[in-house]
Amino acid sequence: MSGLSVVTRSAEETRGVGRALGSVLATGDLVLLAGDLGAGKTQLAKGIADALGVAEPVVSPTFTLAREYAGRVRMLHVDVYRLDRAQELLDLGLEEEGDDVVTVIEWGDVAAAHLPHERLEVRLERLASVHDARAEGDDDDHRLVTITPRGPAWSARDADLDRVLHGIV
Repeated sequence: MSGLSVVTRSAEETRGVGRALGSVLATGDLVLLAGDLGAGKTQLAKGIADALGVAEPVVSPTFTLAREYAGRVRMLHVDVYRLDRAQELLDLGLEEEGDDVVTVIEWGDVAAAHLPHERLEVRLERLASVHDARAEGDDDDHRLVTITPRGPAWSARDADLDRVLHGIV
């Protein structure tokens, strides 16, 4: 799979994409979220957390850099927006978290060169105007979500990823 794009029309639909992605995630997986401020990265992370069985509220880790959540699968939610240097990313010690966690990194595209190639990349873009005869009112919540798997482990899971994503398209 080279990538799949989905249009969401609300924060709840964006969380739904996260839940679908979360349903195929396994311990050791890395998910990089990219997009401008307000694009929906945290909403998507909330959906992933739902699928991983996280019960507590998920909030953006912008000022704390990283938050850990317990669930059926442990989730590490990281935000690298405020990091100035690559060394600061290394100082977070993400590689020390082990293989028993799913790591979700907001602004992951900024740090991609310093992270493992084996990952799921998700880009969220606000759509200023989505032409849809069924949509009424303000379309400020419309997002284009592009999911791109990277590496051989994701190639082996193409069918699973394709199945859950087509279930929401």
